[in-house]
Amino acid sequence: MSSKAPYRRHSPEFKLQLCRELRSGELRRKDAQTKYSLSAALIHTWLTQYDRGDTEMQGVDPVLVADYEARIAALERKVGQLTMELDLQKKAPRLRLVSGSENSLIISGPKAAPSDGDVK
Repeated sequence: MSSKAPYRRHSPEFKLQLCRELRSGELRRKDAQTKYSLSAALIHTWLTQYDRGDTEMQGVDPVLVADYEARIAALERKVGQLTMELDLQKKAPRLRLVSGSENSLIISGPKAAPSDGDVK
């Protein structure tokens, strides 16, 4: 009867360093397999993750990533809200103020009063 050894866990720093050495040419895949007792498939998987820029490979804290994703979602909701408000403002008919016989727009204000002459 054979007993299976538990899976080994490698730190993200180890994976990252190994991938850097492999990609820079300092270490060959075959040498890495024998030196660290790793399978070719595992090294291939790590290199694929490294080339993709996988955050797990980089050793990024998942809690920090979750915080950033929550902040991004909140900002996206705010942008959507502001966009809807802006669209509503654009579609609303222009309001006019009526005072006596004088018409004026809210944006431009009342008409300018005529001057008595040159400004002194």
